[in-house]
Amino acid sequence: MQDDLTALETWASTLLARLDPAARRKLTSQIAQDLRRAQQQRIKAQQTPEGTPYTPRKPRKALRSKKERIKKQKAAMFAKLRTNTHLKTKADGNDITVGFFGRVARIARVHQSGLNDRVAKDGPEVTYAERRLIGFNQTDKETIQESILSLIRS
Repeated sequence: MQDDLTALETWASTLLARLDPAARRKLTSQIAQDLRRAQQQRIKAQQTPEGTPYTPRKPRKALRSKKERIKKQKAAMFAKLRTNTHLKTKADGNDITVGFFGRVARIARVHQSGLNDRVAKDGPEVTYAERRLIGFNQTDKETIQESILSLIRS
């Protein structure tokens, strides 16, 4: 995958060198938005960048009797993390960054890498399953190439 990114960077750098700074900033902003949208759709579909489904949550213990149980729909994981409020983009003429920043970055990092963390402030420590939230795949590479080519064509 690193070789693919290096090849894409080499190909794109020669084309981007011809653009003026304003056009380059516009292009990087558009690519960052497209990549964020792709990441959000992947998180919504509960899939890793490779397309495999996330490891499901552990089943919860029944805290009440069957008669008293509260029926809830099974909520998707990371519903709030995938919003624009938490999944941010940073783009200038030279760099594009899509990721989590601030306090939610710790939560995302724990799940991305499958680390240990506390469930609550004074709660038990749990090892979370690895659920890759952010990643780069072949479709993302093609999206970047199409964005660059469409700008150059126009």
